[in-house]
Amino acid sequence: MIIDGKQAAAQLRVAIAQGVTALKESKGITPSLTVVLVGEDPASQVYVRNKAKQTTEVGMISNEIRLPVSCSQAELLSQLSSLNNDPSVHGILVQLPLPKHIDESVVISAIRPEKDVDGFHAMNSGRLLNGESGALVPCTPQGCIILAKQHLGDDLSGKHAVVIGRSNIVGKPVALLLLQENCTVTIAHSRTKNLAQVCQQADILIAAVGRAEFVQADWVKKGATVIDVGINRIEDAVTGKMKLVGDVDYAAVSDVCGAITPVPGGVGPMTIACLLKNTLEAAKLYG
Repeated sequence: MIIDGKQAAAQLRVAIAQGVTALKESKGITPSLTVVLVGEDPASQVYVRNKAKQTTEVGMISNEIRLPVSCSQAELLSQLSSLNNDPSVHGILVQLPLPKHIDESVVISAIRPEKDVDGFHAMNSGRLLNGESGALVPCTPQGCIILAKQHLGDDLSGKHAVVIGRSNIVGKPVALLLLQENCTVTIAHSRTKNLAQVCQQADILIAAVGRAEFVQADWVKKGATVIDVGINRIEDAVTGKMKLVGDVDYAAVSDVCGAITPVPGGVGPMTIACLLKNTLEAAKLYG
């Protein structure tokens, strides 16, 4: 079975649009998202355009601030301070990656936690770790859980989930979300011994390592649910053109697993939808 991220994201956006309408009617608040883009990275510009389009489609206010690649860290922090203090701004997102002369961790820490719709601030990470309400959770991990439930149902209790990758953006937060769903969770990484055997134990396998077609068919238990977070650009051996692939050998693993997310069209669309979900939550909680 192919887990259709585009369809799941479309369904989530319908629910978000309804939530936006309800918030407008009940409190007179229109959720507002401001995206800050530093430099002219082509991929980042595409992401920002997609985010802006979908933000307005669900009835939110979309704002964009573009700064030159020569922008200093102090100038960026000053811009974030203004947004932090603007009550009409409910969500702030700084598009990553940033130019090398800017410290991403300093920038992330400068965003007020209640406006941190990426969910990367240490305060939100701590709330997630403690299972507290009010945490804004990183978008891609949220999307992974929603897609897993699309195939397995809402109750993931007792499932053994293996997460390959331990990043602060995906690996660690998705492991915490899986724990909240009462899964047994194993986090595997570059130093894990016998990685293939570890993966073979998984009822839910989440690949987030950034290595093209890394996960092979003999790593996957028959019937497992595979969530592929990877986005890698490689050359097609037949056409010679560049193409996008995940961290999983999709063609081979599809013959073994019970369900799998494609790349593109899997986790990616869910990431933006969950960003909108976080913006709505921020407006409801703190607007």
